Amino acid sequence: MNRQAQAVVLLLLGGAVLRASLSDLYLRYVKEGLRPFLIAAGLLLVVAAIMTLWYELRPVRTRSDEPADDHDDHTHHEPRVGWLLILPVLGLLLVAPPALGSYAASQSGTALNAPRQSDYPPLPDADPAPVSVLDYAARALFDRGASIGDRRVLLTGFLATGEDGRPILARMVLSCCAADGRPVKLGLTGDVPAGLPDDTWVEVIGRYSDRIGRDPVNDAEIPYLQVESWRPIPTPKQQYD
Repeated sequence: MNRQAQAVVLLLLGGAVLRASLSDLYLRYVKEGLRPFLIAAGLLLVVAAIMTLWYELRPVRTRSDEPADDHDDHTHHEPRVGWLLILPVLGLLLVAPPALGSYAASQSGTALNAPRQSDYPPLPDADPAPVSVLDYAARALFDRGASIGDRRVLLTGFLATGEDGRPILARMVLSCCAADGRPVKLGLTGDVPAGLPDDTWVEVIGRYSDRIGRDPVNDAEIPYLQVESWRPIPTPKQQYD
């Protein structure tokens, strides 16, 4: 791969990063707050590629009484492994894999396997109170539902298949990007969603349940939710907690 080819690959890579970060596509890979850094990185890649192309393609001026530098008479080739950079470009431009979902959740243990804070703020005043899957799971496990009481809560997540073949509610949690994504899982009891395939997004209204299950992957505790009603919803723009 010569320098011109390197610059073209760099230009494509920078363009792919900008395309993803200027749309909602980047939310499949990283947290929302990293968008400015992605845009800056994409711009730097594009500028570096353009400057490299300009340097390589500009006319070479030589003095009339001196022989021209034979630098351009032959091409310097770099290791062919550099062409592997085209793979992430094709992934972003052509394939665009979906966000982590039920398959990733079934392969990883629930993220709540270590105690978290026990002093939880009051739930929102609305009825039902909107809470995240992560927030409900932490309150149910480490606060034993004391901060929930008999309040109704509203949660949003995707369906996955539990160990007993019954559906569970899950949401992927990121520290930085999809590479470190871990699921938070909730068992469901009561009016459990039925007849829906995995990865269907649902909005669930329910109450605290003291029932506790076990994750077959890492043997961590999985809290349950007593479901009162549910409805399928479109896939949200922000799919990660």
